Amino acid sequence: MTAQTQPTSETLLARILTSLDDDKAEDVVQIDLRGKTEIGDFMVVASGRSTRQVSAMAEKLTDRLKQEFGRTSKVEGKDAGDWVLIDTGDVIVHIFRPEVRDFYQLEKMWLPSGGTVTAN
Repeated sequence: MTAQTQPTSETLLARILTSLDDDKAEDVVQIDLRGKTEIGDFMVVASGRSTRQVSAMAEKLTDRLKQEFGRTSKVEGKDAGDWVLIDTGDVIVHIFRPEVRDFYQLEKMWLPSGGTVTAN
C-alpha cells in the first residue's frame, strides 16, 4: 500500500492489532465505536508489562503506520510510559501499564452503551 492510499478503518485496525501482537502486548481488547461516537470507528486497549515496553510499543506502532500508510498519529504520554494514547483518526489506541489500566478501567466505560468488545 502506498503512502497516498488512505486505509479503511478496518485495515488500520488490523495493522494496529498485528503491530501490538508482534510487540507482545497483553490483554488486547478492541471496541467497535461505529455509530456510538464521533471520536473514531474503533478503540483498542492493550497492556505492556513496563513503562519501557509501553513506550516502545507506542513508538513502533506510530512508526509502522507512518511508513506503511503515510499516517501521522497524535501521541500523548509516551515519555511517561504509564498510559499512551495514540489517535490515528479512525482508531484510538490506549496502551497501559497493567496497574494504570486497572485503575481507569477505560473499556468498561463503553460496555453499558452497547459497544461490542472483542478480546484478541
